[in-house]
Amino acid sequence: MTADKSPSNADYLTVGLAQIVPVWLDRDATINKIARWCEEAAKRGCDFVAFGEALAPGYPFWIALTDGARYESNLQKELHAHYLEQAVQIEAGHLKPITDVAKQLGISVMLGIIERPTDRGGHSVYCSRVHISSNGVIESVHRKLMPTYEERLSWAIGDGHGLQVHRVGPFHVGGLNCFENWMPLSRAALYAQGEDLHVALWPGSVKNTEATTRFLAREGRSYVLGVCGLLRKADIPADSPAKAMLENCPEILANGGSCIAGPDGNWIIPPVTGHEDLIVATLDHRVIRRERQTFDQTGHYSRPDVTRLIVNRERQTLVSFRDSID
Repeated sequence: MTADKSPSNADYLTVGLAQIVPVWLDRDATINKIARWCEEAAKRGCDFVAFGEALAPGYPFWIALTDGARYESNLQKELHAHYLEQAVQIEAGHLKPITDVAKQLGISVMLGIIERPTDRGGHSVYCSRVHISSNGVIESVHRKLMPTYEERLSWAIGDGHGLQVHRVGPFHVGGLNCFENWMPLSRAALYAQGEDLHVALWPGSVKNTEATTRFLAREGRSYVLGVCGLLRKADIPADSPAKAMLENCPEILANGGSCIAGPDGNWIIPPVTGHEDLIVATLDHRVIRRERQTFDQTGHYSRPDVTRLIVNRERQTLVSFRDSID
C-alpha cells in the first residue's frame, strides 16, 4: 500500500540511499555523478537522499596496499599530493552542482566527502559529513572526530562543530562517519538534539552495517540508514595515480551493504551488496513515537541529575586574530 504523503498526513518521509561507485580520485566527475543520482532520487519521490563516507573523491584504499606507513616515501607523497588536489574545498564552490540540484528539486542531501578546508590552512584533509537542505544551503559540515587505524596516515582529526541535527520533514536528521557510529558519546550528542533519523555513513562493508545498524536503531528508537559506497578492482583504471596498489588489490574493496532498520531494531531493508542501487523507502514518524513509549534515551529514561554530557561545538582553528581598528 502506498503511504499517503499529502499535507494532511505529515508523518511520512521518503528517503533514498544511493549506493554508488565513485569516479575514484576524480572530484569533479564524482560530484557530477552524485548530482545525477540526486536527480534520480527526486524522480522516485525522495525527500532526502544519502551517500556513503568519503565518496568524493574516494576512500584512500591505497594506504593498506602500498606500504602506506613507509616514512619519506616518494610514492606516498605523490599519492597524498594528488588526494589533496582532488579533495573538496567547499569555499571554492566544488559542491555547487549538488547544492544547485537540491535547490532546484527541493531534496535534502547528506554525503561524505574528503574536505580540504581553508580554515585549517588548506593542506590537510578531513573525512567530512555534509548536510544540504532542500533549498540548497549547506547546513553543517561534520569532520570525523577520529580517523580509524591507517586512515590517520591521510586524514586529520576533526572537531565537534558539526555534531548537529537538521529538520527534514517530520524528522530530525543527524549522521556520523564510519566508526564514529560506535562512539556512544557522539551518538548521545545527536540523540539529545532530538535525532530520530540517523545516517551512518560507511565506505562500503556489509560486515559493518549488518553488525551495527539494527543495534543503533534499537538504542536510539530511531530509523537508521546505513549508507555505503562501492568499489571494485575493475573500477580503478590502469593509469590511476594509485595504480601501484593494483598488484596487491583484491577484486572487491568495498562491497556496499546499504540498509535501513526501524525504531524497533528490525530490518526494513536488509543490506544490499555487490551493485549500484538507489534504495527507496517511506518512513512513518508515528512508529518512533510508539517505540519511545518504553524508552526515550534523552527524555523520560534519562537522568541528567546523575550523568550529563558536555559537547564542545567550537570549530577548531590554530590561531585567532584580533586586528586593531584604526
